[in-house]
Amino acid sequence: MSNDQDNALVASCLAGDRAAFDELISRHEGRIYNVMLRVTGNREDAMDATQTAFLKAYDNLDSFKPEHRFFSWICRIGVNDALNKLKRERRMTPLEFDAPMTEANPEQEYSARETGRQVHQALQALSPDYRIVIILKHFQGLSYQEMSEVLGVETKTIKSRLFTARRTLRDLLLRDGLLR
Repeated sequence: MSNDQDNALVASCLAGDRAAFDELISRHEGRIYNVMLRVTGNREDAMDATQTAFLKAYDNLDSFKPEHRFFSWICRIGVNDALNKLKRERRMTPLEFDAPMTEANPEQEYSARETGRQVHQALQALSPDYRIVIILKHFQGLSYQEMSEVLGVETKTIKSRLFTARRTLRDLLLRDGLLR
């Protein structure tokens, strides 16, 4: 996805072309939903957070700066909103995990599902600041600079949080017997 194309769509939308925003939604909705699912821990909250992110983005489109990536900007809106909601509700729900079906035998399928469930459970046990850097880096493949834009913190803070998050996640997985 080209940042230039996103910038052109934003400009068209600001000029009154509502279809341009629909195109932005179709280009980014899946990735934003994926991030929101991992932040919130369940599908309904992720759908709500995704819709809220796009609504807020539309309402504030005039504040978008073309030197930033549209995905980073809208992701920041969604992440901030989802984290604020989690803080308000003071709850962490287990992440729904559906491992893909393979040609493996039932024992292997069960083992893969159980391992996936335990990894996601460990991920949910991380504090939101640590969980989000793992999500953005390892599930979304963002660079440190992009993560910095999404979270609004310096790159060195991202690196520090990611180091601590990885270490904490490793310790949780060791404790649960998933790593040796």
